[in-house]
This record gives sequence, C-alpha cells and structure tokens, in this order.
Amino acid sequence: MVKFNIEELLAQNKRSKYWLCQQMSITSRNINRLIRGETTAISFKYIEDFCRLLNCSIEELITVEIENK
Repeated sequence: MVKFNIEELLAQNKRSKYWLCQQMSITSRNINRLIRGETTAISFKYIEDFCRLLNCSIEELITVEIENK
C-alpha cells in the first residue's frame, strides 16, 4: 500500500491541512482521501507541489507498506 506522509510533514513544518489546501488549490476532501489511502492515482504536478510546500523529498512524502497476504 502506498502511504502519503502528509500529516507528519505538515506537523514538522507547523502547517495545517487548510493551509496546504489553499496553497495547492485542492479540496480538503481530496487531501483526506490521499491521507487515508483512498485514491488510486495522483499527478506528478501534485507530487512536486507537495514536496515543494512541505520541504521534503519524494522518499519522505511517500512510503510503500508491503501487505502480507
């Protein structure tokens, strides 16, 4: 499962989800869907914006959790 570490990075940068939504012109519903892992695709533009605004690398933004079946 792909996990976006948005909440952790926001806390490190002392920013809110509201601030991030305003900066990216994205709805809070879509941010929350990313955080909960309910989305199946994301554009490279959003990944770039997340990294720029949250002052992080792609490796810090996204982690992959292997599920054992």
